[in-house]
Amino acid sequence: MAFELFIAGRYLKAKRKEGFISLITFLSIAGVSLGVMALVVVIAVMSGAETDFRKRILGLEPHILVMNYTGKFDTYSKILNDLNQNEQVKGASPILFAQAMIRSTHSFSGVMIRGIDPETGFSLVKGFSSEQLKKSFNEKKQNTNLPGIILGQTLASSIGVIKGDKVILMSPNGFISPMGHLPSMKRFIVAATFDSGMYEYDSSMAYVHLKEAQQLSNSKNQISAIGIWIDDVFKAKSIKESLTDLLKSPFYLRDWMDINKSLFSALKLEKTAMFIILTLIILVAAFNIASALIMMVMEKTKDIAVLKAMGATNRTIRKIFIIQGMIIGFLGTFLGTLSGIVICFILKKYDFIQLPDAYPFSTLPVQLEYLDVLMISISAIIICFFSTLYPSYKASKMDPVEAIRYG
Repeated sequence: MAFELFIAGRYLKAKRKEGFISLITFLSIAGVSLGVMALVVVIAVMSGAETDFRKRILGLEPHILVMNYTGKFDTYSKILNDLNQNEQVKGASPILFAQAMIRSTHSFSGVMIRGIDPETGFSLVKGFSSEQLKKSFNEKKQNTNLPGIILGQTLASSIGVIKGDKVILMSPNGFISPMGHLPSMKRFIVAATFDSGMYEYDSSMAYVHLKEAQQLSNSKNQISAIGIWIDDVFKAKSIKESLTDLLKSPFYLRDWMDINKSLFSALKLEKTAMFIILTLIILVAAFNIASALIMMVMEKTKDIAVLKAMGATNRTIRKIFIIQGMIIGFLGTFLGTLSGIVICFILKKYDFIQLPDAYPFSTLPVQLEYLDVLMISISAIIICFFSTLYPSYKASKMDPVEAIRYG
């Protein structure tokens, strides 16, 4: 065992007349442990929230969108074939976006219509397979010959309809008649509802077959975008750049990160802010470490003088007190990291913390990322290291003659 480590260990174990120093040491370990534990748990919850939002959004949105600067376009067959033959693309499908009013026997509301093609095999409706979409869009209930529509659950509740009820969609893109401009209207039957957990979608979104949407919005054979799906969503930007060569102006691409940039930027900013705020707990504990070491230097004045008289260098004295402070830091960081990981696993396994309906998730979303844990642990140790520099410096500069004379 190194000489400095041996002395530092003896100082930590030694019984002192002044129990107050031992209390500060204990509080320092507890403070570092508490700060690290809080950081691990909070950052895991923030990571879980970000992952949950991403899964919900990507359950309803394509990973990449091919759009046209002129708006709707009809020359997309070749682009669609080229994309489906691309090795990086899992699949592609045409989409038509349209605004309309939806009316029931009880109420009416604004709605965002999405015309999708279930034949492509890629579902834009969370929880619905391609076969389920085909069945829903071909709904023929109550002896009607009406096409099916899938409504967000919140939207269906607000206009007072359930599965099997009839609704009317009215589009502003109508036609000119002798009486002037008339909106285009079409009747549908509610085939199903979906619950994505995202209020913005559930309260304003409706899905119909692509051909029905084109007929309603008077957009014959036109689409608003081509949705692209890939295997690894985190490679969306690089794949988007590689596909740019295939799509010349007036076409352009947008990936899911660009479309939802404000949401994920806000989550990232909040995660960073929480990291900085909770790091202050570790900083307070680091001041306690510095206080404990300063008081220990004052108590061990004679010991330091004797060690120097026996040949210990200033560097040796510095190392003794740095090691002593780092033992406190390592112990606090280890206990905090361990307890934080245990709490995260408990929160993930047992859903005993229920969140109110205002949140898109019912329980705390916890995702423990070990890179975050490693970063937290290293940050805590670095802070503890800096807290030992001043006390160790003061101890090394102590004059042994003065210390023995007045100690």
